[in-house]
Amino acid sequence: MQATTLPHPPVGALIREWRQRRRLSQLDLACEADISTRHLSYVENGRATPSREMLMHLAERLEVPLRERNTLLTAAGFAPIYRERPLEDPALAAAREAVDVVLHAHEPYPALAVDRHWTMLAHNRTVPLLLAQVDPDLLKPPINVLRLSLHPRGLGMRIVNLAQWREHLFARLQRQIAASADPVLVELLHELQAMPFDASRSRGATIDPSGVAVPLQFETEHGVLSFIGTTTVFGTPVDITLSELALETFFPADTRTAEVLRRLGDGQAGAAAA
Repeated sequence: MQATTLPHPPVGALIREWRQRRRLSQLDLACEADISTRHLSYVENGRATPSREMLMHLAERLEVPLRERNTLLTAAGFAPIYRERPLEDPALAAAREAVDVVLHAHEPYPALAVDRHWTMLAHNRTVPLLLAQVDPDLLKPPINVLRLSLHPRGLGMRIVNLAQWREHLFARLQRQIAASADPVLVELLHELQAMPFDASRSRGATIDPSGVAVPLQFETEHGVLSFIGTTTVFGTPVDITLSELALETFFPADTRTAEVLRRLGDGQAGAAAA
């Protein structure tokens, strides 16, 4: 049996969906895009067909991800303009080198690169040292770092402030879903929320209610290590892969964690030199 490809909704319906997802009225978007409300209404109900320039103008105002801008273009009868290439593609060599520089420069602190679905694409030498007690099955590629973080056989049973960390990750995923409407992220969120969780064993430092500084505290053979994470993205990417790439870097949240990581880094350096 030959598989059939479901047609995209009309471009006007897609624009309306993105406008509603961004919680904008037609008047709001029309003012943002400097067009008349009547013309926008005609575009959304299919009575007017937007030009490619107008479509990209609306997509910019709606902050539509590059992947979904290609969907808008296709629905309107235009060719996609944003390419998607694996990070190993020679055309992305400069970007890949930049990623490697950031990851290695962050040592002895852990840092990794993830795609839009939180699949780990690269990491520095510190990351494996912190995963020594994780079930090997969870470290088989492709590795989803959120699943690894919360799974009972991953870091889930070792995270000291698991309740707070779970809520922090769920909030990040929910923001991503709101921004991208990615169904894979919706499934991932449901999977993570269904994982076994014993709230009574979760402890740790008081968490910043703003969500700006949520530490990751987990037990290791070296004692409890505490980290503060930051996220870095490419500023003005024109490639889908780069637009969806994020660097997750972790800094020690206390002097003891910093000392442990420095010792581990020195041990690695000594082993490499031997």
